[in-house]
Amino acid sequence: MRNLWPLLIAGSIGAMGVQAALAEDYQLLVGSYTAGQSQGIYRMSFDSATGQINPKPLQVIKSENPSWLTLSKDQRQVFVVNENGPGQRDPVGRVSRYAIDPKTHVLTLIDQAQTLGNEPTHSSLSVDGSHLFVSNYSVAEDPGGSLAVLPLGADGRLQPVVQMSSHPASRVNPERQMSAHVHSTIPSPDGRYVFSNDLGADRVFVYRFDPKANPDLPLTPVTPAFVQLPPGSGPRHLLFSADGKHAWLTMEMSAQVAVFDYHDGKLEQTQMVDLAAGQPVSDKAGAALHASKDGKFLYVSNRGTANQLLVFAIDPATGHLKERQRRTVEGDHPREFSLDPSGKFLLIANQKSNQIVVVERDAGTGLLGKTVQKLPMDAPSDLKFLLRQ
Repeated sequence: MRNLWPLLIAGSIGAMGVQAALAEDYQLLVGSYTAGQSQGIYRMSFDSATGQINPKPLQVIKSENPSWLTLSKDQRQVFVVNENGPGQRDPVGRVSRYAIDPKTHVLTLIDQAQTLGNEPTHSSLSVDGSHLFVSNYSVAEDPGGSLAVLPLGADGRLQPVVQMSSHPASRVNPERQMSAHVHSTIPSPDGRYVFSNDLGADRVFVYRFDPKANPDLPLTPVTPAFVQLPPGSGPRHLLFSADGKHAWLTMEMSAQVAVFDYHDGKLEQTQMVDLAAGQPVSDKAGAALHASKDGKFLYVSNRGTANQLLVFAIDPATGHLKERQRRTVEGDHPREFSLDPSGKFLLIANQKSNQIVVVERDAGTGLLGKTVQKLPMDAPSDLKFLLRQ
């Protein structure tokens, strides 16, 4: 009989080669806090076939408290807030801009700018890419939080802050709401409005964005100037639906999600969802929220002592949420999380237990499955995927 082993081996190698070719390797940027062992930003390799992050970083970028990463639309640049403040190694709040090599994804620091506030915790780009909105959270009551607007040059270069906005505090919670604490600022899908979520004020402040009319003051408050949220709720992050007709808002202190209809700068609340109904205050710390690429599911993290991820089905007509699953994050303080580009996995940045946890995801049902990896990582705070160019 003819020896078939060489053919079988060759066939096996060929099949493995095809599988390898079909597998997508992506690169992942990890932001972190640097009071402990972390050096800053980590560029990692992620295998979407297995859900594994390669423990050996492709690049380590030294940076002070790079807690939030904002990618440009073309992924040629990333804007990083350095969440610095009094008592830290660098007491000055900053934003840093890095160029991303389109072939290798190597990051190179280009420039920095001060945010004129303490502990900048979030940034976003205007839809036209002309301005960066930075949310200075400011842990201390004095000077309190603020929204900073930084223009970008034609080459993307960071310009000095041209406008600052601050808001009156609700003063409902004497420990956390005695001054403004701007947690995030998000442009509307059409780019004409900007929504600033202030944990200290229990309000979402609404601005018209028109830099052509007034380059020195590109934001103008609309009428009414804010969306009122429940006293002591602490609004944190806002997310618009893909079609721009709805929006969801996490409220950190009450661990709730508000659902809105959206039209022409106006948010109208239509539903309020509790993440920790009937649970003690220690269980309540709503944080991140992200929708699946197909728009069918919303994922929300609740920190505190609960440390859960909640999965909701989204009603396409109303944007309303129906709970499908609660799952432990198998760690402490899930500050951020990210769905991988394939949609088969969800990655969780557990800040206080110093790990990134990768879990399986069923794209059809939206449900989260077994844990496939727990990667030690000191104080991870944000996860952003880089797509192939």
